[in-house]
Amino acid sequence: MTLTPLVYWAQRHEDIYLRVELTDALNIDVQVHENVLRFQALGHGAKGQHEYEFSLEFLLPVKSEVSYKSTQRQINITVRKEQRGWWERLTVHERKPVFLAPDFDRWLDESDAEMEIQEKEEKRNRLKSMRHTDEGFVSLKTGFLLVYNLVQFLGFSWIFVNMTVRLFIFGQDSLYDTFHTISDVMFFCQTLASVEVLNSAFGVVRSSVTPTLIQVVGRNFVLFVIFGSLEEMHHRPVVFFVFYLWSGIEIFRYPFYMLGCFNTEWKTLTWLRYTVWIPLYPLGVLAEAVAVMQSIPIFDQTKLFSIPLPRAIGTSISFSYVLHVYLILMFLGLFINFRHLYKQRKRRFRTKKRKAH
Repeated sequence: MTLTPLVYWAQRHEDIYLRVELTDALNIDVQVHENVLRFQALGHGAKGQHEYEFSLEFLLPVKSEVSYKSTQRQINITVRKEQRGWWERLTVHERKPVFLAPDFDRWLDESDAEMEIQEKEEKRNRLKSMRHTDEGFVSLKTGFLLVYNLVQFLGFSWIFVNMTVRLFIFGQDSLYDTFHTISDVMFFCQTLASVEVLNSAFGVVRSSVTPTLIQVVGRNFVLFVIFGSLEEMHHRPVVFFVFYLWSGIEIFRYPFYMLGCFNTEWKTLTWLRYTVWIPLYPLGVLAEAVAVMQSIPIFDQTKLFSIPLPRAIGTSISFSYVLHVYLILMFLGLFINFRHLYKQRKRRFRTKKRKAH
């Protein structure tokens, strides 16, 4: 009776990865012929010490060259795809073999695999740039990014420390004058943050434009339209919570980027950069939503930004209708950005976990 080992698989755009669960394998024979991989080896598997074998007919053509590496616990096989692409399944038959299962330690969906390729390309480009750069020389782009992130870090740090100190000294009273004491620096930092959209759009940094645009536009809308244009909002405690949550995220994000300019990493800072947003980002969006809802009656009363209609109709469309639509878009943006940030975090720490093993 032929015994088959447990086999786990994953893919990238150019490779197929197979992990065969055999301990202390001997006499390993792995071949690819006419798009069929055949494996045979002696080792300790699910049925004990026996000869194990299996074959897989791939969904699409693969190259005949196959590489494998045997460890004490398993055999790792790599097969090259004939053409770069993403397969909907591994085998030509829709019903997968009973011994085959996904390798969740290496499993990525197509979009994550694209991002992994992008990260590898960034790393290669950085190493190439370092080889072609004289020691101690900082490129113009690196210098620009370093100065930008330093300025933003100093700005948001000033905001965070100032608000924290005032909260300890003045208690609840500090909640009501946040706008007058902090807004100038926040206006400066958030206006400067528009540069991040341009950096993404023109390839100065390798990041997606959409999440960056959602965050910058969303914050600036709340800051300039909701807080800046309505004097009645200046003394609301919600201003404190919005500013405090924004700065609480940025005091870790910008120094992380600063170290990245030198290809340097501090593990504690990396963990904070990819973790503190989990509670703070949704809370920040919630605080922004509260600010928008508090401003709706004010816009209705003052008719500010109302859209005039023809005199025959004799009325205007209140800006509050725009704000109701914006509230829906705000939580849609929260979903998009939260998903993006979660993928970043998952990919970052999964990569580190693999290196550790």
